[in-house]
Amino acid sequence: MRKDDSIFVAGHRGMVGSAFLRRLQAGGYSGVVTRTREGLDLSDGRAVDEFFEEVRPGLVVVAAAKVGGILANATYPADFISENLGIALNVVRSAHRWKT
Repeated sequence: MRKDDSIFVAGHRGMVGSAFLRRLQAGGYSGVVTRTREGLDLSDGRAVDEFFEEVRPGLVVVAAAKVGGILANATYPADFISENLGIALNVVRSAHRWKT
């Protein structure tokens, strides 16, 4: 991986994604690409595909997820896993389609 490679970090504001982003920045990687949830809804396959077509990142880190507290996770486990699998699938499909 080169220092100027385009690297999309999905979920850069969460606990895992922000740690990954800090590590990349500290390592001097200049091609890091991020989008907020407002800027790119990863659960929207069309939006994700349009993003990949436009940006064409060379590498992708998927740290995005819908998360909740203990009560939310216990109350709605299928909702959380369903949305998180959808996010991952949208990113993987678009990365494959646009040869990331």
